[in-house]
Amino acid sequence: MDDRHQQRQQRLKEQVDARIAAATDTRGILMVFTGNGKGKTTAAFGTATRAVGHQKRVGVIQFIKGEWPNGERNLLEPQGVEFQVMATGFTWETQSRETDSRACLAVWEHAQRMLADASLDLVILDELTYMVSFDYLPLVQVLQALRARPTHQSVIITGRGCHREILELADTVSEMRPVKHAFDAGIQAQQGIDW
Repeated sequence: MDDRHQQRQQRLKEQVDARIAAATDTRGILMVFTGNGKGKTTAAFGTATRAVGHQKRVGVIQFIKGEWPNGERNLLEPQGVEFQVMATGFTWETQSRETDSRACLAVWEHAQRMLADASLDLVILDELTYMVSFDYLPLVQVLQALRARPTHQSVIITGRGCHREILELADTVSEMRPVKHAFDAGIQAQQGIDW
């Protein structure tokens, strides 16, 4: 029994080693965390924390975030991570397309700067998908900025309903699927857990 297990594990090791050896391209990757489940932004900030832990430079753009306390920002900003936040909150809060559009375009200017900055190893575009689907940002501009970024720079885009052209451009796409959520059971969102 132990010999068969060892043989299976050896075959598995050889397959994994072959895939590692075949992966010879070195460049930044475009990741998309999308879907209706919770955890897209959390996954992005987990990657940002990992990058900072390896002395990588990170920039964060947050669309559809308000001015409420932000645990990720509290942790990462003192480590040199630049945050640019739209700060109008959810679009249903302002109920003003003009106000939201101006705020989006102002933050997008910072995003374009970050996407052109060769000193940044990782740029997070949190909730960008909504800006494209609500027509606050032209898809063509977003795609151009992503394609023109420095070769080594990785980017994470989060949000529901990601446009198919961004999905096609992406190297890695993860879809969060809701199975169960505490909020649906009437449990309030909690500081330090949900934000």
